[in-house]
Amino acid sequence: MKKITAVLLIVVCCVLFSACNGEENKTEITTPTTQLTTSESTTAAMTTKPTTNTTIEPITQVPETTAINKQETQAQSVEQTEQTEQTSALQMTIGNTPASVDWEDNAAVQALTELCRNHPLTIQMSMYGGFEQVGSIGTDLPQNDVQTTTSSGDIVLYSGNQMVVFYGSNTWAYTRLGRITDKTQAELTELLSNGNVTITLSN
Repeated sequence: MKKITAVLLIVVCCVLFSACNGEENKTEITTPTTQLTTSESTTAAMTTKPTTNTTIEPITQVPETTAINKQETQAQSVEQTEQTEQTSALQMTIGNTPASVDWEDNAAVQALTELCRNHPLTIQMSMYGGFEQVGSIGTDLPQNDVQTTTSSGDIVLYSGNQMVVFYGSNTWAYTRLGRITDKTQAELTELLSNGNVTITLSN
C-alpha cells in the first residue's frame, strides 16, 4: 500500500512538473509572436503615406458676351486700320514739288480723301498776309474748329471749305488737316512766298 501511494505521488509530481514546464514554454513561444506583431505594426505605421487632399479647380467658362465684345473690338480695329491706310495714301504736290504730309485722323481729312478717290483734286492757292497760302476746296468738309496758333508747315481747314498752308504763323479758329514733315521753314518760304501756287491732292 505504501508503494502504491509513493508511485502515485511520483506521478502527480511529474504531471505538475510537466505542466509547469509547458506554461513556461508557452510563454516563451508566444512572447516573440507578440514582439513580432508589435514590430510589424510599427513598420506599417512608419511606411504609411499621408493622404494628400487634392482640390479640383472649377472650370471657368468664358461668357458669350465677352466673345462678342472681342469680335466687335477686332472689327473696330480693322476699320480704324483701313481708315488710317486711306488717309496716309493721300499725297500732296505743291506746284511740281512733292510734299510729305502727316495727316490728321479726323472726319475732315477722311472727307478730303474721298474727294480724291476717283481723280486728283486741284486747288488754286493765293498768297495772303505774308504767312500763308489759301485756296477753295470747292465743297464743305466737316468742321471741328479750335483756336489754334499755327506754325510753318501746318495745313488747316478754314471756314469749312478753304485749305490754308502756312509758311509763317497765325492764330485763329481752324480745323487741323495735317502738317508738312519733309520741308524746313526756309524751304516752305521759298515754295510759298513767291507768288500763287497750285496744290494737287491724290491717292
